[in-house]
Amino acid sequence: MGEESLKMNNMMRAPSTTSPKKEMKEKDTPFHVIHKVPSGDGPYVRAKHAQLVQKDPESAIVLFWKAINAGDRVDSALKDMAVVLKQLDRAEEAIEAIKSFRFLCSKQAQESLDNVLIDLYKKCGRIDEQILLLKQKLRLIYLGEAFNGKPTKTARSHGKKFQVSIKQEISRILGNLAWAYMQKSNYISAEVIYRKAQMIDPDANKASNLCYCLIKQSRYDEARLILEDVLQGKHPGSHETKTRNRAEELLLDLETRQQPNPSIFPGLGLEDQGFVDGLDQLLNVWAPPRTRRLPIFEEITPFRDQMACQFRIC
Repeated sequence: MGEESLKMNNMMRAPSTTSPKKEMKEKDTPFHVIHKVPSGDGPYVRAKHAQLVQKDPESAIVLFWKAINAGDRVDSALKDMAVVLKQLDRAEEAIEAIKSFRFLCSKQAQESLDNVLIDLYKKCGRIDEQILLLKQKLRLIYLGEAFNGKPTKTARSHGKKFQVSIKQEISRILGNLAWAYMQKSNYISAEVIYRKAQMIDPDANKASNLCYCLIKQSRYDEARLILEDVLQGKHPGSHETKTRNRAEELLLDLETRQQPNPSIFPGLGLEDQGFVDGLDQLLNVWAPPRTRRLPIFEEITPFRDQMACQFRIC
């Protein structure tokens, strides 16, 4: 008997590494649960099967289109198709799809579609559109229309669900907005917005970004003070490996630069001073919850029209 035949026989006689209980459990578990796809036989279900089980994104896109045209779970079909298009470096196509067909989706799906659209704008380098949409999300929060009128929402990250408050969402949006201004080399605007985001809900990541923003303005002493707080663990998230590595890189960058000459703090020169003034109003009225209305909007109704115009999206 040849060597290959002996190997084959040994493999056939080898005991299974899977326990009988596990095999029985997998046998009894429905297919859609094992592969995390929805149950059923409509075009959306077939699209998810093509995406997650067959690993065939092109077929998945065709089936997502069929689901949208057939009115089958349109909210999920449009969002999932956009994500697959982005993965295939067809982000521009995904943007046009969302813009063209989001009117078919429910009101509850619009916020999720906006989040996908912001990521697509970022990938395509369409910074001005990203900024505009982020400001629009802030305006919706101001008007009390975010989170479908609730004070918190359920978010998902890496398969885990968690609650996000309005306060956390404002800070997150401001952090993204500041980073978008950084991409436009508008460091003064970015700094102002980062500082306001930290006033609402501070964390080490935004602190590091603010430090980088100050470095770009050659304000090294101020940057070092903020960086020391991160390295000393004074901000939430300071001990995360990725954040700490970045802080150490920024510290090394600081140490290789010359110390700046003392200078007067430059004028804001913001391209949208009215927007920042609006953020000041938003901060001034922040208060703990007193009723079921969203607390941030309890006392600012008289300023609604003025604020909306300052956001430049009225």
